[in-house]
Amino acid sequence: MGQMLGCIQVDQSTVAVKEQFGKFEEVLDPGCHCLPWCFGYQVAGILSLRLQQLDVRCETKTKDNVFVNVVASIQYRALADKASDAYYKLSNTKEQIQAYVFDVIRASVPKLDLDSTFEQKDDIARVVESELEKAMSAYGFEIVQTLIVDIEPDAQVKRAMNEINAAARLRLAATEKAEAEKILQIKRAEGEAESKYLSGLGIARQRQAIVDGLRESVLAFSENVPGTTSKDVMDMVLVTQYFDTMKEIGASSKSSAVFIPHGPGAVKDIATQIRNGLLQGESAMSSS
Repeated sequence: MGQMLGCIQVDQSTVAVKEQFGKFEEVLDPGCHCLPWCFGYQVAGILSLRLQQLDVRCETKTKDNVFVNVVASIQYRALADKASDAYYKLSNTKEQIQAYVFDVIRASVPKLDLDSTFEQKDDIARVVESELEKAMSAYGFEIVQTLIVDIEPDAQVKRAMNEINAAARLRLAATEKAEAEKILQIKRAEGEAESKYLSGLGIARQRQAIVDGLRESVLAFSENVPGTTSKDVMDMVLVTQYFDTMKEIGASSKSSAVFIPHGPGAVKDIATQIRNGLLQGESAMSSS
């Protein structure tokens, strides 16, 4: 009934292009409008004012000769006050936008190497948006946002990049491991040196205590037993230590022992050798 009376309805977020006998008349806003068909009025078309999105995939080459697929997402919409330009000036809006995107991306990406392309994708998006805004504003369209949503190199290139990254991380891990082993060896050597130093101090103190004890024993025995000399007391002490040593070796079932002449007369020989060594050391020190 409405069509018979020449009434039409324009939905929200859209505008209608009104013509009379094929000539543009005006842009109809959302609502109800009367178009008497008998006077040659008609709706040439409906134009949406909603935000639209177009994903453009563009294959191009970087500065270091790597082919990549760049995916740009273009968000655009028609302007209500330029609806006639948007409807009449462009026959295929999406192809027009796609052509501009191809032109800008293929002019920008070849100036960058692969790593810089990933790092500067926001700069590429801004260049695309700027060029599209200048071009599409003349046709009644507004570019709201331009995003570079994906940069995808060839599969072999991605695999090579992953291998390079893995190799670099392995080298870093090997360096860190070697540095840790170096620190452990240094600390172990420092610990061994400190241990040997303390062990040497302990042995020196032990020997000093033994010498002091022997000296006190010899002096006390010489004073309590008249007629004995220091030599006699030293021989007796060595005999006592000799038998104590033999007792300890015999008491242990798992000891490793080196057998030497162990008769009582051998103790005298040992004492003579010790005494002669001490005398030779004193004479060498006095002559020097």
